[in-house]
This record gives sequence, C-alpha cells and structure tokens, in this order.
Amino acid sequence: MIKIRNLTKDYGKTRALQGINLDIRKNETFGILGPNGAGKTTIVSVLSTMLKPTDGTVWINGFNIKNESKKIREIIGIVFQEPSLDKDLTAYDNLYFHCRLYNVKNMDVKIDKLLKLVDLQEKKDMLVDKFSGGMKRRLEIIRGILHEPKILFLDEPTRGLDPQTRHKILNYIKELKNITVILTTHYMEEADQLCDRVAIIDNGKVVAIDTPKNLKKKIGDDIIELKTSNQKIKTVLGNKNFIKKIVQNKGGIYQVTVSDGESKIPRILELTTKNKIKIISISLRKPTLDDVFLYCTGKTIREKELDYEDRIKLRMKRKK
Repeated sequence: MIKIRNLTKDYGKTRALQGINLDIRKNETFGILGPNGAGKTTIVSVLSTMLKPTDGTVWINGFNIKNESKKIREIIGIVFQEPSLDKDLTAYDNLYFHCRLYNVKNMDVKIDKLLKLVDLQEKKDMLVDKFSGGMKRRLEIIRGILHEPKILFLDEPTRGLDPQTRHKILNYIKELKNITVILTTHYMEEADQLCDRVAIIDNGKVVAIDTPKNLKKKIGDDIIELKTSNQKIKTVLGNKNFIKKIVQNKGGIYQVTVSDGESKIPRILELTTKNKIKIISISLRKPTLDDVFLYCTGKTIREKELDYEDRIKLRMKRKK
C-alpha cells in the first residue's frame, strides 16, 4: 500500500528524516514509534502530502507523492496530533462539513452509524467547545474514516488523555476493518496492543522494524533487572557469553538480556558476590517494546524525550 525509498526531509540545516525505507502492507496497522523529536510527525506530514520531501520517493496505493498528491488526498484520512475540529460547530456539523468536502453519499446514515460507534450519538447537537478531550478525539477519529479512506493516519491519537479514555480510543481503533492504519506514538504498550508491525524511529532513522513479538524475541527471552551502585557490574557481566547485552538505565538499574533467565540468575549472583558487588534488588520479566527501544538506542524513550526537551530549551535560550 505504501512504499518509501530513501526519504529525507530537511528543516534548514536540520535533517529530520535520514533516508527512511519502509514498506507498509494493505490493511495492516503499522506503528511508527519513537520519542518526541524522532521524526514521527514529519513522516506522517510527508505521507499525507502536507510536506514535500527534500529527497527520496514515496508511492501510496501506486500514486507517486511528487506529482499525484491530489489522488492521494482522496484516499486518505488523518487525525492530527493537535485538535483540528471547529469548536464553534456542533459534532454533527463538523461531520456534515467533512461529508460535503468529500462528496459522501448517504451522509446522515453514515454519520449516525459512526456516532453510535463512539458513543456520541446523544451529543451530536452539542457544540464541540463543550466536549472533553476524549470526546473530541473520538469525534476526530470517526471524521477521519467518514469518507471511507483506504489509509488512515493517526498521529499520537491518545496523547494527553486519561487512562480510561485512552483505553476507549484504543478499542475503537481495534474495531477498524479493511483499512490501512498508520499509527504514530511514544506509548510502546499501545503499539504492542494494536500493531501488526512496528518501526522504531530514532533521530530520523529506522533502527528496527518487525512484529512486536519478533522484536521482543530478538533481544532475548528474558530481562533480568539488577539494582546496584557499583558500576563494575557492567565490566564483570559484559564479557560473559551467556549474556546477550547489558544496558545501564537511570537509578542504578542494569537491564541484562538473556535466554532462560531463571537459570542465569544464580550464575549472575555468583559472579557479583565473587567480585564484591552488592546487589540491592533483582527481578526477572519478559521483554517489552520499551526494552527493544533501549536495546536498539542505548537509552529509554523517556531519556530521549528529555534530551529533546533540553535541545528545545537551548534553542529558545539562544533565540532570546
């Protein structure tokens, strides 16, 4: 459905996308994961024809993005990261206006059906200005699919929502059928729950791509978390062949990737005791996509976001 080759995008001297290559299949839910500033929204903006690429080629449903953008816009829907509803109109009027733009047939039937889907039928005559954040998000999602697009872009669809509302939104996304969904998020558990395949983006590059299950399987069967203040542990364990990788996290936490974790814990404790390394706590669990991100980039997604926030603050300071 979507073929991306050597896609780059520059903002002045900053290269936001660095040679992205992706193939996205028909009717799959594809996740683009990464921290703020990784390039997720830039990818969506290019694919939805709102930004022109600096270099590279993109085909969407066989259409070339460089000279067939109008045809692409006819077959896509998008839910923007920032609110885009007209707050001075009712829920129904927002959907009606969208139907007129896309020449949707039987609009009243379709509007009623979708309002029922997201439990907003009784609120259709209410001004959007009086909607909660979750209600607005639900309305934006059904507006995005009202004209029956072949591809739906969801850019951070649950950002800023409370856990209960996030859960509802995720359930609605799960119900979408016969449509290719491109989901950007920095919530790894969302991608794990929703996506057929995911691409992890860091600093404008694809660092990993596969199904969530395969990505977690690649880094090892188990994660052993060790808490210690002795940094010697990385040297002691790092050269042992039964350890796939050891990464230091914040707070003196070391994540050790292994196979068959239960059998490896006694060996690790034996080594740390022998080298006089005090272990404050130890735990065993299965890998998550957060672990995959840490494994691929050397930092947690939260640490990457803090780095990005620091860069933004530095830029603002320089401007002042």
